[in-house]
Order: sequence, then structure tokens, then C-alpha cells
Amino acid sequence: MTASGPDDRTRVPADAGPVAAATVEAAPDRTGPPVDAARRPATPARRRRPRPDLLAASVYLAGALWVTARGWLDPGGRLLGSRPDDQGFNEWMLAYAAHAVSHLENPFFTTLQNAPAGVNLMTNVGMPLPGLVLSPFTLLLGAPFSYLLLITLNLAGTGYAWHHVLSRHLVSSRAAAFAGGLFCAFAPALVSHSNGHPHITAQWLVPFILWRVVRLARDARPVRDGPVLGALVVAQFFVSLEILFLTALGCLMMLLGYLIFRPRAALGRAPALLGGLAITGVLVGAAAAYPLWMQFAGPQHRVGHPGDPDAYALTVGSFVRYATESVAGGRTSALPWSPNTTEQSSFYGWSVVVLALAACWWLRRETVVRVLGVVAAVSAVLSIGTTWTWGSRRTGVPAPFALLSDLPIFDSVVVARFALITTAALGVLFAVTGDRLGRARATAGEARLAPWLAAVAALAALLPILPTPLEVRARAPVPDFVTSGAWRDHVAPGRTLVPVPVRGMTSLYWSSAAVAGFAVPEGYFLGPVSATDATGRWGVEPQPTATLLTAVSRGERDTAVGPADIAQARSDVRYWRADAVALPDRGPRGRDNLKIVLDALYGPGQRVDDVWLWDVRPFTR
Repeated sequence: MTASGPDDRTRVPADAGPVAAATVEAAPDRTGPPVDAARRPATPARRRRPRPDLLAASVYLAGALWVTARGWLDPGGRLLGSRPDDQGFNEWMLAYAAHAVSHLENPFFTTLQNAPAGVNLMTNVGMPLPGLVLSPFTLLLGAPFSYLLLITLNLAGTGYAWHHVLSRHLVSSRAAAFAGGLFCAFAPALVSHSNGHPHITAQWLVPFILWRVVRLARDARPVRDGPVLGALVVAQFFVSLEILFLTALGCLMMLLGYLIFRPRAALGRAPALLGGLAITGVLVGAAAAYPLWMQFAGPQHRVGHPGDPDAYALTVGSFVRYATESVAGGRTSALPWSPNTTEQSSFYGWSVVVLALAACWWLRRETVVRVLGVVAAVSAVLSIGTTWTWGSRRTGVPAPFALLSDLPIFDSVVVARFALITTAALGVLFAVTGDRLGRARATAGEARLAPWLAAVAALAALLPILPTPLEVRARAPVPDFVTSGAWRDHVAPGRTLVPVPVRGMTSLYWSSAAVAGFAVPEGYFLGPVSATDATGRWGVEPQPTATLLTAVSRGERDTAVGPADIAQARSDVRYWRADAVALPDRGPRGRDNLKIVLDALYGPGQRVDDVWLWDVRPFTR
């Protein structure tokens, strides 16, 4: 069976594995007599390979720093991107990971947020592995520094990982591999998710997982390759479970696509592939048994994602628009075609869409391109949601995701993120296309101008989606009482410090600054509606005293409190297991009125550093 394409000398054995033929078709076509890879001498070019790799890594890092540059000017005083609450939550996650490491606490559940009920971190995009690795930076330099470092390295690492895998296993042109990595890391999808979603941009293991699936199918050595794939999957599990799910879904689409185009070869190698995946599954199940139990049955677990899934869906029109953080975009360019500034996982613009269609048409006889086209199209359709929509108003015409929306796991996915699979597929497609253009230029003779013109046109099509630096905004300062560690004289380990007003993000910023040294009420998280209803919801209903203090800070009620308010306030601090209530001396709206109310609720407060403090231990111990 001959693999057709620009060079029909590449042949695929009839018994090739489910993905092997596509890989062979895309394999480098080197001139000269064939040489056994095991006996091929180390050429000077191979010895110099680290130099191009280092150059590629440097460019990817420079690109990542370009995107995050404004945040690096003042990590402790600025919030990076348009989703400050998401950044605050992830900073807290990094702070808690460092706390869990240093205190040997459970990395998957804690009562240090939303005290005393706690938060199930497995249902809240926990990142235990990055948190563990970054713990030294968090403990020494603070959670904001670790967050910026993670966001930056995610982009650079994802780009280099794709470059590494593409250049060694799929294309012969390093320039093409570099371009593919550049697209996968800096397309609008990952740049937009850098607005507060490090668990989404942490895709540096994804190319290696995909390649090991290909190798498992191609080489048919499940005992050797299954454990390697298992180790990568376990690592990705503890980096981002959501990205692991999308990776698995992308692999399934890839295999089904190959089954459609090469059914005989796919079915012939299926037993070996399934055997290797079975070994992988056993290893992953053993390593992830407890966190999986925590995810689906542990305390404070949730079912589904709050609200209508279409609230976070893309539209058909979003694929030909430009993202907020693209050079051709702007503040309003993505409206009303995206749910928010973070979930812009498509937004390629007409130029990239036309480029992708042209590449698929030109290389339509190559199985690898056909499979990539199927993966890109199916994942794009899923990101549309349950009904077809072009603009901002949804139609009543059902879309394919309506068939999946109520299934377990699918009911928890943010729909727009299916387009992340589309971005990866397009990145590989462009790498393959660039590689074929390089071959065509080398063999075109007097007609070399055509491949050059095609390459220039491709570059011009990609220029409009180049990223711009993310915006920044000032963060509310955390009191010196917290950052200096003075709180330790007033709050025992594991007990609660209540910031006033009692707001989720204020609690998290204070706790992060103390590396999760004390518990806080409320927070910013996903949890169940109640102890008897596991339906997912945002946050928790505030305690009555929290509602009272918020109303006072907003001027919505006066400072008069009665015996019932006092009794409720003391009951609430008992519920929170609080040792102290703290009001910053500067900053909160309605500070003077809040102090009057707190004095009435808990007795006269005392000035400690830059906060007013109420010792509530007489009411809670």
C-alpha cells in the first residue's frame, strides 16, 4: 500500500499500526541511500542539534516574556491579565501547595479556605505537581512570583515541547517544527488563557503523550511503551486533569480518524494498542485512585459545571474573528463572539482559516493531514455548544455537543475549551505543511518561486494573530499585619483569621500572603450546593454576619445593631473557628462605620500594626 503525497516513494507496510501510516507519511524524506537508524553514524549536523534547539527555546522564552512582561515589572503590586479573581485563586493554590509540602498536609482537600467546610481541590483545577515544583519559589519569593513564573514557563515550555516532538518524529524541517511549536504555544487559545488559567496553558507534556500513543500503536511493544505512556499520563494528571481529558479526547478523535481512512491497518494493530493502553490504565488507576475518589466522591465534591454550558461556548463566527490579545484584535474585536476575554480558544481570523483549508486541500492525499483535518473540525464543532450560533444570539438548531452535554465529565467541561484541540491540530498541520513546502522548494528546479511565494503567503496569514502583552492592574495591598507574620501572635495554626469585609478574594489574598498559614472564611472556588445536593455552584452562601458587614461597607445599612445581631455575630465566629477578626486601617470602603459595628459585635478592638483587631477567642474556644 503506497502512501500518496508530494513524494510517493514513501511506502507504508500493510500491517502498519493505527497511527503509524500517518507518521510514516509525515516522516522526513532524506536524499541518498536508506540507512538503518540503529547504525547511522553521528553526523556533524546531529552533533550540532542542541544549538538549534537552544535557539528555539530562547525564542519561545522571549515570546512568553513578551506576553507576560507587564506583570514582571512588579509581581507583588500588579495582577496580570483581565481575570484578577482567577489569578488570585491560582496564587492561593500555589501558596497552599507550598504549605502542604512544608506541613505534610493533604494536597487534594483543605479546610484552610471556606472554613470550616473546606474545599475539594480536585474539583477546583488543583495543580499539585507544579505547586510542588514551585514550592521553594513560593516560600522564598511569594505566590505572585511563582504564578508569573508558571504562566511564563507554560507558554515557553509548550512551544518547545511541540518543537522537540515535531522535529524528531514528524517533520525533517526544523523551521517547520519551530513554526508548529510557535503556533501551538502562542495562538490566541493559550494567550487568552494566560489571563488567569495556568492549568490550561500547562501543556508541555501533551506532545509527548500524543507521540507515545503513536509509538505504542506503531511499534506494538505494550510492555515497554505502556509504562512510559502511563508515567506521562500520571504526571499530566497531577498537572491538569482538564488538559489530560482534552488530550485523551484528541487521541480518540485521531484514532477514529485513522480508522475511517485506513480501516484495515487500524484494525490490524488495534490489539497491540489496546494492550498497551490497558497497561497504562492500570498504572494510572493505581497512582490516581485516591485523587480520583476525592474528585468524584470526596468531601465537597461537585457534579457538573454551574449554569448553562452554552454560556461558555464559542460561536461559528468566533473562528474568523481576532482575539483581544492579537495584533489584529482589540478590546472589542472578540465581542460578542466569546464568553469572556479568557475563553477565546478560537479567533484565528479569516487568514488562518483559509490557510488551514488550503493546506488540507493541497495535502489532501496524505493520511496524516486527513486525520488532522477531522480532529480540528470535530473539536471546533464541539466548542460551539448545544446549538448552532454565528453571532451573539443562539439559534434553536441543535449542535452535536447536545448529545454529550449530560454525560459525566462532559457536563463539567467549559465548552469553549474543546477548541484547544483544534489549535493543537492546526499547529501540527502547519508544521507538516511547512515541511512539505521545504521539500517542494528543494525539488522544484526552475519553479522554486512558487514554494517561496506559498511560504510568504502562509507567514502573512499568521501575522495578524501574533500576541500582544497582557494587560495589568493594581492589586489591593495586603496589610503588613499579614505580610510581616505578626498574625502568628494572634491566630493559632489552623485557626481562622476573618478579614473585614468578609469577601472571598480578600480572604484569598491575605491567606496567599501568609502561605496559607491560617484558615479563612468563604473564598473563590467551585463546590456543591449543599451537603445533600452535589450540583456545582460558585462559592458558598455568606454567613449572616458577613452579609451584614458587606451591607455596612456599601452604605446599604446603618451602624445600629441589636442583641440578635450580636448573638449571630458570635455564633458565626464560632462557626468559622476564628481566633481574630481584622479590619485594615486603610482601604476598605466604610471603614469607620465598620469599626463602630465590630466594636458593638465583639467589644472594643485594638490597633495592631496597620489593622484593627478583635480577639474573638473568648467566644470561640
